[in-house]
Amino acid sequence: MAANVYVGLVHYPIYNKHEQVVATAITNFDIHDIARTTRTYGIATYFLIHPHEAQAQLANEIMEHWQQGGGAQYNPDRQEAFRVVEVAASIESTIAEIEKREGKRPRVVTTDARIFPNTVSYAKVREQISQGDEPVLLLFGTGWGIEKETMAAFDSILEPIYGPSDYNHLPVRAAVAIILDRLLGESWWTKA
Repeated sequence: MAANVYVGLVHYPIYNKHEQVVATAITNFDIHDIARTTRTYGIATYFLIHPHEAQAQLANEIMEHWQQGGGAQYNPDRQEAFRVVEVAASIESTIAEIEKREGKRPRVVTTDARIFPNTVSYAKVREQISQGDEPVLLLFGTGWGIEKETMAAFDSILEPIYGPSDYNHLPVRAAVAIILDRLLGESWWTKA
């Protein structure tokens, strides 16, 4: 079902807590945990999106250790998870790469803890994915979220994840897992 679904973790353009646009750092945990989650849900490719070469090099060194280095023999499950991870320099280059692979531009869906005019439900995006008519790129922001003008250019934005409290600041790794389960996981609510 997820053969034409892609995930991108965006590190620029991102807001910091002072609402300044910055490039956030790639973290080891985000590489590992999101790779495992995307592999579990059958994602075609998980793109680490970062414009700075030094950060891309760091990510590639980490991945190389787990794909060909000592980590590959130490933990073959991690090696398998890293099979779906690639580094990209920008959102635009990620879209272009998917378009090249799929023969058409992907529908770009992103996430945020806020409501936007083009906010859509999980049910709607799950239905679009299940129809399989077009590739889908799910973008997740780091820091304090993707810059607003960039957000406005996306096809749609998923509604926020709400818990039972008034606190709403999930780590991106948790948000990715929850959202992929909502969009691609089994329909447990239909089972008795």
